[in-house]
Amino acid sequence: MKRPRQARARFTVQAIYDAFVRIWQRDGWDKLTTRNVALETGIAVGTLYDYFPNKTALLSGYVRHCIEALLAAIDREAVQPAGLPWEQRIHHLVRLVCGVDAPELPWFHPEMLALETQMAEPRDHRRAHEELAAAWGRVLAACTDLPHPPGPEIAQALHLSAWGGRRYVLLLQFDPAAMRQWADGVEQLCCAALRQAPR
Repeated sequence: MKRPRQARARFTVQAIYDAFVRIWQRDGWDKLTTRNVALETGIAVGTLYDYFPNKTALLSGYVRHCIEALLAAIDREAVQPAGLPWEQRIHHLVRLVCGVDAPELPWFHPEMLALETQMAEPRDHRRAHEELAAAWGRVLAACTDLPHPPGPEIAQALHLSAWGGRRYVLLLQFDPAAMRQWADGVEQLCCAALRQAPR
């Protein structure tokens, strides 16, 4: 995929993603085509192919966009604010990672996970894992009021529990109330683990 570097290119790619989401929500994945996305976006098919040579590449790009938006939201809401108590940082982190009450994140459909075998390689999973684990590390480093700062093994265990859980509940297609209840439980488990982290 060609990476959009200039403002106009970034605007075009965002418009493509917006059209991709509208068509998926309206017609589903099976009826989504690059031609339909180009028409919905109002650009030439050739312009879309400059960025995404096929439908699978478009899906892959959109999933990457979702990860990047999540990482940016974690930094903005759980790392950067000054004077935030550690429990609030963890609340924001878990809310975002679990995708609950997070309208600032891009739309995501459970079927995207089922389509991963068509677009994702082990290195893609490893990259996402490393980036998200690093985000947990940044949040925990910002929790300067934690009684016992946790080691990296605790941070990784919490990250894998929350992220793996989110993927599973997406596949199970929990309703919003069940998602919220699950996320509340994840937050409680994270806070309990951090309170008891060894020195």
